[in-house]
Amino acid sequence: MLVKRSFTNIQLTCQKKLDYKIVFDGVNLDDLKDYRPGIKASKNAGVISPLAKFKFSKQDIRDISRALGFPWWDKPAQPCLSSRFPYGHEITSKRLKMVEKAEEFLKNGGLSEVRVRCQGSTARIEIPQDELKLFFEKYNFSELVQYFSNLGFNCTSLDLEGLISGKLNR
Repeated sequence: MLVKRSFTNIQLTCQKKLDYKIVFDGVNLDDLKDYRPGIKASKNAGVISPLAKFKFSKQDIRDISRALGFPWWDKPAQPCLSSRFPYGHEITSKRLKMVEKAEEFLKNGGLSEVRVRCQGSTARIEIPQDELKLFFEKYNFSELVQYFSNLGFNCTSLDLEGLISGKLNR
C-alpha cells in the first residue's frame, strides 16, 4: 500500500538520518471518527499519537492554543496532500507537487480553504460555499485553466457542493 510505504519511509528517515527513536504526530480524537488509512499506516510504522491517546479533540486543541496565545489557534485544517487522491490511485511525488502548487495558487488569490482533488488527470477544486462568489470574481478562468494545464492537469472543474471534509469516504 502506497500510504503505508510513505509513512514507513518517514519513520525510517527520522530514525536513521535524524537519529530519532520515537516519532509523534498530531492525530487527535476527531481524526479517529473518519476512515483514514494513513493513521493505520503510521501506527503500523510505530508513530505515536499522544493527542488522540489522551482524547484531545480539535476544539480542545484550538481552545488550549488560543489560551496560550498561539497566533494559529484558528488556522484551517491542513490534511495530508495524499487525502486529495481517491483510494487505490497511485500517489507519486510529481502528482503531490501538482496538487500542492494548484492549492498554493488558489490560496494566494485569497481563498481561506482549498482542496484540489486529483482524479486521474482531472483537478476538482473544492472551496467553502461561502467563498464561491469570491472565486468567480477573483479568477480569470482561462488563466486558471492554463496554470493547471501547465501543472499537468488535462481538465479543471469546480465542485459546486463545496469543501466537505471526508468527502472521498462517501
